[in-house]
Amino acid sequence: MGGFLQALGQKLAERWLTLLVLPGALFLATATAASVLGQAHALDPHHLTARITHWAQAPTTATLGGQTVLLGAVLATAAAAGLAAQGLGTLVQATALAAGWRTWPHPLRRWAHARVTRRRARWSAAAHRYRDRLDSDARSLALGGSRADPAPRRAAHLAMQRIAAEEPDRPTWSGDRLHAVSVRLERDHHVDLPLLWPHLWLTLPETTRAEITTAEQSLTRAATLGGWALPYAPLCAWWWPAAPLAAALALTARSRIRGATDSYAQLLEAGARLHATDLAVQLGIDHTGPLDTALGDALTHQLRSLPLRPMQLPSRGGLS
Repeated sequence: MGGFLQALGQKLAERWLTLLVLPGALFLATATAASVLGQAHALDPHHLTARITHWAQAPTTATLGGQTVLLGAVLATAAAAGLAAQGLGTLVQATALAAGWRTWPHPLRRWAHARVTRRRARWSAAAHRYRDRLDSDARSLALGGSRADPAPRRAAHLAMQRIAAEEPDRPTWSGDRLHAVSVRLERDHHVDLPLLWPHLWLTLPETTRAEITTAEQSLTRAATLGGWALPYAPLCAWWWPAAPLAAALALTARSRIRGATDSYAQLLEAGARLHATDLAVQLGIDHTGPLDTALGDALTHQLRSLPLRPMQLPSRGGLS
């Protein structure tokens, strides 16, 4: 038991150091350089080293006690910055997925609605070009007996996918990528994924749940990286080299969020398609064969709670 607790404590310390302290220390170093150098000496290393040398020779930092207090303050501040970045990462993830954009404050909701409208128009045009290409290739095969070059068709499909996997309903690509899972399962199998998922999760094999959890954690880490870009942005007012650093963090986070969201969405859809029949067995629904619309309707009917009728409401005297 002691060995287990020691190993657990060591692992937690490593995660604390990796996820909070080291990124926080880098941010503190950048903020210190910004405050010391400013715009006038933005790329002057001699000015920075001279100031740090002056601080190191101060009486309060020359003693062991002063150095201990300084180290503790640096670690605590770095950890606090890491916690703040994780909180901002949660905000970044909520914005990137935009699941509840219709409840955002009015200015943001109006911006999101306008963006959804523009994305729908672009997607509809791209989908129209893709369908035209499909029809053209089908006519070529029917009339001439030869298969057309698939490259233009694949290019048209990729152009449509770059906008959204299905007709856009959210203002961001990542949000629509997750929303597409629900759209496809509802269209293909009449499965209400938000209703089904909590029950399905409890019946999934451990390996499947581990894969989905890993993908979700990758999405969270990518969003946290985007959260780190936000505190770097104000430093640009004092030190312009912080601008490319903030931009690099933001662009990297955007790319990673998209990749992690795509992997997460694929696993969610695969898990629902492969294991919905297992949930049906757990619920006692008689069904043979793969997931189809009949089973989807049965699962939805079984899991959806019906509202109470007025005559079923308890009387006031029966309330405690």
